[in-house]
Amino acid sequence: MKIAILGTRGVPAAYGGFETLAEELSARLAARGHDVTVYARPHGVASVVSTHRGARVVHLPTLRRKYLDTVVHTALSGLHAAAEGYDAVLVCNGVNALFCRLPRLLGSPVRVVLNVDGLERNRRKWNALGKLAYALSERLSCVLPDVVVTDARAIQAYYRKTYGKDSVYIPYGSDLAPPAGLATLERLGLEPGRYVLYVSRFEPENNPDAVVRAFRRVPGETKLVLVGAAPYADAFLARIRTEAAGDPRILLPGAVYGEPYRELLANAALYVHATEVGGTHPALLEAMGFGRPLLVHDTPENRETAGMAALYVDARSAESLAAGLTALLSDPAARERSGRAARERARSEYLWDSVADAYETLLAGS
Repeated sequence: MKIAILGTRGVPAAYGGFETLAEELSARLAARGHDVTVYARPHGVASVVSTHRGARVVHLPTLRRKYLDTVVHTALSGLHAAAEGYDAVLVCNGVNALFCRLPRLLGSPVRVVLNVDGLERNRRKWNALGKLAYALSERLSCVLPDVVVTDARAIQAYYRKTYGKDSVYIPYGSDLAPPAGLATLERLGLEPGRYVLYVSRFEPENNPDAVVRAFRRVPGETKLVLVGAAPYADAFLARIRTEAAGDPRILLPGAVYGEPYRELLANAALYVHATEVGGTHPALLEAMGFGRPLLVHDTPENRETAGMAALYVDARSAESLAAGLTALLSDPAARERSGRAARERARSEYLWDSVADAYETLLAGS
């Protein structure tokens, strides 16, 4: 098949969950002999390349504004796709539902699949107009694409209950290649098993600020590493840096990908997942794949992902987070049980080859 993936920042991945999906899925589909194109934003990728892991990469411009970045780039990508003769197009992000018909603009019978992600309108970063756009997109996603994909069964149930819309459940994968060494840990002054890891975009509903405040209450010499970036949120990031500055154990290395990211995941004492919004989060799955003990914010989607492998807390509460961190860091046996259960769950439920199988079948219309 000739396949396109659009609606993400592109590959090589340098941002979040959709970019991870674009990277891992495009590579596997290309390895199976499909002609795969990923649309990218030059400012949103790790490097500007014409091909990546067997997939063609097409870079198109956008308007780098908080409320326009995604939709403008997806609209241009859809118009470009209309002239390419694709057999199937995967559109990522529910807000892009409006553009699902663009690849058919010139009469091509392309099959369009939309991955809506979580309930994005609940993110605190959006103003009333942004929330309205996402709410409208939820309705459009039920009529404009050929198929809707949800990455969590809780989101699947929401669409069925709210709109009477059946979707196809396809999660993310957890299996990453093991790291080759410890160069990143050495560069950051870290020791294996002597730091807590948090990975997410620095947005209010992901609670990086609460994690910092909680960790400052945790005794001992264990460090905290917060990996992530905050596009269009300079004030929020500055506030986090100010709060972290009061504790020399807290490190903010920015966004980290590839081998350095895998080093940090593979050697953490435990992984903190504090997100309130979204479906299945790749970073949580990847921590599970590396057998990391888990401290997780209690939501239906997060419980669906981590199951009995995690200790659940209220990440909006520094007190709850601090208690959970202290409990796990002081109990090696509990960490060993959590990590073992996480790895077993990841291997049984969340593998990228199985994800690729599901998308391959769906894109083919089988």
